[in-house]
Amino acid sequence: MFMALLVFMAVSANAQEKKTEQEKSNKPVFTVVKENKITSVKDQNRSGTCWDYSTLSFFENEILRATGKTYDLCESFVANKTYMDRAAQVVRLHGDCQFAQGGSAYDALYCLQQYGVCPQEAMPFPGSLSGDSLYNFNEFFSLLSPYVDAVATNKASKISSQWKVGLQGILDAYLGKCPDSFTYQGKTYTPKSFAASLGLNWDDYVTVTSYTHHPFWTTFAVEVQDNWRNPQSHNIPMEDMMRIIDNAIMQGYTVAWGGDVSEEGFSRKGLAYNISTKNSQSLTGSDMARWLKLSKTGRMNMLDSLGCNVPEVAPTQQQRQERFDNWELTDDHGMVIFGIAKDQNGREYYMVKNSWGETGDYKGIWYMTKKYIAANTMDYMVNKNAIPKDLRKKMGL
Repeated sequence: MFMALLVFMAVSANAQEKKTEQEKSNKPVFTVVKENKITSVKDQNRSGTCWDYSTLSFFENEILRATGKTYDLCESFVANKTYMDRAAQVVRLHGDCQFAQGGSAYDALYCLQQYGVCPQEAMPFPGSLSGDSLYNFNEFFSLLSPYVDAVATNKASKISSQWKVGLQGILDAYLGKCPDSFTYQGKTYTPKSFAASLGLNWDDYVTVTSYTHHPFWTTFAVEVQDNWRNPQSHNIPMEDMMRIIDNAIMQGYTVAWGGDVSEEGFSRKGLAYNISTKNSQSLTGSDMARWLKLSKTGRMNMLDSLGCNVPEVAPTQQQRQERFDNWELTDDHGMVIFGIAKDQNGREYYMVKNSWGETGDYKGIWYMTKKYIAANTMDYMVNKNAIPKDLRKKMGL
């Protein structure tokens, strides 16, 4: 038994060594095609605020591009204002809509337009008020959600406005009180005057999507729960949706991307490929049955070992629509596309900034193939000046 154990250990060690060697040999080696300047990687931690972090990061990049100045805009300010607005809508509709942590890029834009913003230093650091080093919304929302539900679904024939006072107290206790005025670099601002000083025109920003259940070259509100303000998105063919991203990056702009990161091709190590367990060929050269019999962890390990040699599925407009309609294509996460790169096989990727801290092999940056982005984009926000002129004309911009 002892000798058998030694043999087993030797075989296992040899298999692990081969796997490690394969991972090293298949690890993508990237050549940057175009990389635009971005602000630092941040960490949303245990909070559903990717919409907040990604969109403020996008606007920080826009300020950097337009003025050369670097800012750290305050996510807590935007979250405080947005959660109050969302609660007010839930109460108006007597609870017949969702109150949740998530949101859309438009929520941050709306806040900048209506309420302004402040720098991070004008409010408590995320999580600090509850004794954490970063956001932790577990306790926060265990209080906030039942409070909103109790107001929205109570049986009173008339309610007072005092519920807003109570809710604001919870928001301020966990996020910090939004300042009426503050001093930044020796100058006093209100949130609105600070937003006006950033050098951007908030009317320059539009949202783009691509689905066939609405006519192309029209606008509609994408039907996902966190798109609760119902902003209009420009609906265009998939190829044009991708053309705008490419043009934006090559012209020095970044893109606030919203889409699906729950697919098996999305790796926590910092890579994303558009694979399909239903339609693609076996990733190891054996039959598809072997692939499908593997656990999800086993499939992810195989993806990691194959690296840049993972075969991808070419997305189609029809597949995008089918996956949206059957709930496969979900509104999971917000990130910022800021560059284009190629691996040693010539495959093109977008360089994407995440808000999970400096995690993965690339310290908070993801390399997501163009096919993955085309297949899994829900919608994205972009400066309209980054859109090719012929498409701007067709979009009525």
